[in-house]
Amino acid sequence: MATQKSSFWLTPKGLAALGLIAVASYFLLIEHRQHVWQFLPFLILLACPFMHLFMHGGHGGHGQHEDESDKAAYQRGLEDGRKENEHHH
Repeated sequence: MATQKSSFWLTPKGLAALGLIAVASYFLLIEHRQHVWQFLPFLILLACPFMHLFMHGGHGGHGQHEDESDKAAYQRGLEDGRKENEHHH
């Protein structure tokens, strides 16, 4: 039985947090539009940590949590590539 850990953002708590962030962002932009626009260039810098949070979850992080089946599949791919390369030469 394979247990795969799902992302926090897909849990009910994560979805509630995303909704809260969206509502807070909406009211912040509506009520303080003039103050927010001057900090808009800094949102690019703020996007970097969020990209790490959201984008590293899809490919297994930084490679520290690979399980044996991933390593075996990687080794099989390497061996298949070598065999195919030898076959062409």
